[in-house]
Amino acid sequence: MTKATGSQRLLPTSARGLPSAFWWIWLSILVNWTGGFVGPLLTLYMTSERGYSAAHAGAVISLIGLGGVLGTIGGGIAADRFGRRSTLFAAHCWTAVCMTSLGLVQAGWAIAVAAFAMGAGAAAARPAMQAALADVVPPEDRQRAFALNYWALNLGVAVSSVLAGVMVTHGYVLVFVADAAATALCAVLVMAKVPETRPRTAPKGSRSAEARPQQKDANDGSVWKDRPFLAFCFAALLFACVFQQGSTMLPIVVARDGHDPTVFTWLHALNGVLIVTLQVALTRLVRERSRAGTLLAASLLLAVGFGLMAFADGVMAYALCVVIWTFGEMLQAPAGSSVAADRAPERLRGRYQGLYGTAWTAAAFLAPAGGGLLLDFGGPGVLWGVCAALAVVAGVIWAWITGPLSKLARHEFRSGVRAGNGSPSPAGSPSRESHPNTELRGQPS
Repeated sequence: MTKATGSQRLLPTSARGLPSAFWWIWLSILVNWTGGFVGPLLTLYMTSERGYSAAHAGAVISLIGLGGVLGTIGGGIAADRFGRRSTLFAAHCWTAVCMTSLGLVQAGWAIAVAAFAMGAGAAAARPAMQAALADVVPPEDRQRAFALNYWALNLGVAVSSVLAGVMVTHGYVLVFVADAAATALCAVLVMAKVPETRPRTAPKGSRSAEARPQQKDANDGSVWKDRPFLAFCFAALLFACVFQQGSTMLPIVVARDGHDPTVFTWLHALNGVLIVTLQVALTRLVRERSRAGTLLAASLLLAVGFGLMAFADGVMAYALCVVIWTFGEMLQAPAGSSVAADRAPERLRGRYQGLYGTAWTAAAFLAPAGGGLLLDFGGPGVLWGVCAALAVVAGVIWAWITGPLSKLARHEFRSGVRAGNGSPSPAGSPSRESHPNTELRGQPS
């Protein structure tokens, strides 16, 4: 663990010992999400301001998700090829331009193009940010670093939701322009303060270059050939599809039960409050636990929380379910990102984070349609039952892939963290001694 400086001793224990580059990345995330004013209001903007149908508005939002799928893959490749900082700067600038265009264009086709382009730009920054974090934070500190990032993300969402409600009274154009300005400010912050962290390729003939063929991974230089990681990302897709129902189908179910729309806003707020108040402490509590156990527990909590909603018959029952699956969300977010960071060879970190992020952006595209079909043709009981089953499957896959008894884990992972953590990192990934000198809007970090 990095030794804490004098100024860092003023920080809480859970925040000490992390390098200064991490904190600039953390601050950029906080700025970006605090300025995420459009997200909570986009559906209302499409329907009430533009006069489009709910189906049309849903199609536009799906285009953002589709753009995000391509953006995460492209952003990962760009981060490895051109550098983390350059990719972050370009992605934020592109997103700011597209966000402004989305609020100003009038034609339906132009709105669709702007939405797709904005989704691609916003998602492209995520793998670059996470790769930069993995570059500067030692393996044993990554889980709490990702937890601090997720805390900043949710704090930003809470603040932006309040500010967006105030700004929309002055018109939607202000909301879009302010969002774009915050994204541009994030780009300036990255270029001014975040160093380029991409590891340099070892010169030919050097000892590290000569040793590299002996450290060859099972992926043979391509993330798409890393079957254990592909299975890990498939489990993430299942988990994310269940998680998405909390913001897509849950408000519909709550309304059909006869509750006022404000009930869902309070449930949504409960989720955010729990994360802001408990995320860092919970991550510190489980930091010595194996990530296999942590991810399995996260999936089971998600399964129980969503499964029990099939029997919820009042506001307090829904609130209890939200509390249960929020704990699963808080366990999964840092642990999942940490496993993805530890698994990747340093020259492929952007691609690995891009593929992992694609699981979440793909879920944002697939989950609303799938959840809607289950709800319409099967009812809430079928929807929540399927959610519970998918979450359990995700947990079993994660436990098998990352567990210490797994044959894949024994032969393809080596320990890169202090004893007791049980967090696997790949053969060929840099050791602590060789370590070189993180959602973005859309999905958890």
